[in-house]
Amino acid sequence: MALLTSLFAGVSGLRNHQSMMDVIGNNISNVNTIGFKGSRVTFSDTFNQFVKAGTNPTENTGGTNSFQVGLGMKINSIDRNWNQGTFERTGITTDLGLQGQGMFVLKSNGQSFFSRAGAFIFDADGKLVSPQNGAVVQGKVASQEGVIPPGNNLEDIVIDTNLKLPAVSTTNIKWGGNLKSNSELTRTQKVIQRGNINSSALAVGDSTAPSVATVYNEYGNPYKLEITYEKTAANTYTLDWTLKDEEGNNIDDGQITGLVYTDNGSGVFTLDAASLAKFDGTANRVNIPSSSIDFVFDATTVTQNSSTATLSISADNNRIPNVVGGSVTIFDSLGTAHQVTLKFTKIDDNLWTWTAGVPGQSTIDGKPLNTSGTILFNADGTIDPANISPNNPQLTFVPKGGANTAVIDLDFGSGFGGVTQTSSSSVVSALYQNGSPSASLSNINIDQYGNIVGIFSNGSSRNLAQIMVATFNNLNGLISVGDNMYSAYANSGEPRISSLGEESGTTVQSGALEQSNVDLSEEFTRMIVSQRGFQANARVITTADNLLQEITNLIR
Repeated sequence: MALLTSLFAGVSGLRNHQSMMDVIGNNISNVNTIGFKGSRVTFSDTFNQFVKAGTNPTENTGGTNSFQVGLGMKINSIDRNWNQGTFERTGITTDLGLQGQGMFVLKSNGQSFFSRAGAFIFDADGKLVSPQNGAVVQGKVASQEGVIPPGNNLEDIVIDTNLKLPAVSTTNIKWGGNLKSNSELTRTQKVIQRGNINSSALAVGDSTAPSVATVYNEYGNPYKLEITYEKTAANTYTLDWTLKDEEGNNIDDGQITGLVYTDNGSGVFTLDAASLAKFDGTANRVNIPSSSIDFVFDATTVTQNSSTATLSISADNNRIPNVVGGSVTIFDSLGTAHQVTLKFTKIDDNLWTWTAGVPGQSTIDGKPLNTSGTILFNADGTIDPANISPNNPQLTFVPKGGANTAVIDLDFGSGFGGVTQTSSSSVVSALYQNGSPSASLSNINIDQYGNIVGIFSNGSSRNLAQIMVATFNNLNGLISVGDNMYSAYANSGEPRISSLGEESGTTVQSGALEQSNVDLSEEFTRMIVSQRGFQANARVITTADNLLQEITNLIR
């Protein structure tokens, strides 16, 4: 019997080392299988036969040990190695690699499966599927507003590739920037006439050629000022002025009569004392409240003689008016883009006007609508909403093309958030506007938490779906069903469905695939061990056979 025991022990070693080779061969064959988890084999001994039972020690003698002869070996376990595999970058958005213990949940023919292989594609119906068998990836689909529903109820992840976003009408514009505190006032403050009137070239009743200057009101709008001198008698003139808007319409006019020029003793004719007094009164001030125009006209240095006419005119020494502007593209209810312009002009210390409009849009009587008001800044340059007039500034216009009337809140901020007035340079721009045109889905991204985010042609983004994962108490309790998929089984425990991130301890990498965690060097080492174990057990059988042969030869 002893030799038969060794024979059977050797046979068990052969058989189980062959199983070990089968596992090693499977591992090596799947060295490039995405998401594959290698397996290992452990062995244990089988029954042991008592040759002698042990005894307890007594007062007079010591105890003895039991003698046992083993009856061979058996497979103790075949376990999967669930260690993390390395990532390989692919650049394909729907290639997903899991970092952590979670597993993708897929459904095919009503049955749930689990996988670490994340090579997915969108099929013709927009479903995110495994290309091997069409199993659909499970998760949660967002509402039309881009809201992911709470809970862990799973559904097929389906993305409508023809998805479109409706136009969103702009209702709010937030502005920011700075207005230079020591800027000059915007409106023209003083117009000066210089030069000489050629008395010999003018008969009584004749007028000089118009002197023209551009003047500006407190909103920075330009007007044309024309000045002429009409000769009414020898050395006597009437000054006529006319103010016209950009379309050439006459806004106002006036005159200063009886300007007398006398010889100052050197042959140069200058204004006499009585004429100078006329300029010291109100006759030299042009104040038109309806057009926000207020400037002083000074012609006291003009001379008159028979020399060449050299009359010239300048407004504030030809300085450029202080107008600070900004613009932003906004959208109406049909998604049509419009340009909103905003400009600031200084009318006093710490006090600025603002004017907002939409060029090219008709409103009342076919004229462009400009909404305006004022801002009084605090002494530290901050803005107090209570000092904005009107208190809730809005721009209202009727877009061309049939869209709804647009009512847009103009947010100038508060404190140092928004528009300020400091000694820094002037610059104003729109920080934010909440409108957008209609748009179609142009691309998708998948973040580390499994959120599938749609990128639309207008640059907007919106959540479309969220991939969910399953975790198990005992991953080794899962059984492989092929196609890189597993199924829950007796000792795996029920799957716990959760979102990626802290809840599951798992994140996902888009554009990458988890590779097999098989280590070839380790597998080849095990192969050598398996081969030597197989050879040694084969030698046991051969030796036992030789001994049996010797026993049978004893009868000769």
